[in-house]
Amino acid sequence: MSRIHGGRKGRSGSHRPYPLTPPSWETLDAEEVGEEAVKLSKTGLSPAQIGAVLRDSYGVPSARSVTGRRLSALLKEKGISPELPEDFQALLKRVVHLQRHLATHPYDNSNRRGLQLMEARIRRLARYYRRRKQLPETWSYTAASAVLQVE
Repeated sequence: MSRIHGGRKGRSGSHRPYPLTPPSWETLDAEEVGEEAVKLSKTGLSPAQIGAVLRDSYGVPSARSVTGRRLSALLKEKGISPELPEDFQALLKRVVHLQRHLATHPYDNSNRRGLQLMEARIRRLARYYRRRKQLPETWSYTAASAVLQVE
């Protein structure tokens, strides 16, 4: 498998195996993990940040092994889901940061190229999410809309 914007092949990274049963030393059950996830979500944290807080503060190694489903699916079931998917939101945030950088440094051509590649990635991901009905069919990327959606 090759990289998206690199002219070389890459090596796949290792993935943590997800056990089907929670560890024996786990003290929280599925309901308590769900309640904590909802509380943390209401403070404005993303599902990845919620997972890190659950891991670091509550000793939950994997919310998926305890609850049986991903945190984003759990939050969607509770009626708390962001309007944009988390990876899409992160890309938009990076694009806005690069746009601000290029406004003050207009001759930074390497970052201008990086911005073009990131915008292409956003368009590809938007096409995927429109097919999956996670974005409206009329949604399209513009630099101004990215600034509005991040802030």
